[in-house]
Amino acid sequence: MRIEVDLDICQGHGMCQMEAPDVFEAEVDHVDILDPRPDESKRAEVEAAVQYCPTQALRIVDDDA
Repeated sequence: MRIEVDLDICQGHGMCQMEAPDVFEAEVDHVDILDPRPDESKRAEVEAAVQYCPTQALRIVDDDA
């Protein structure tokens, strides 16, 4: 699993950080991805972060191993 953010539409609302604080850190106008390839054990948190992003700036990419 890999996380991508579209910084052109991210506004730094911080919903992702609330859902997955070990993976995301919200800044004033964007988000930093602290762990772009989180362990599968964090999938539920990351999926919630993607789902609740107000601008839909996040996505999960499932890389074929």
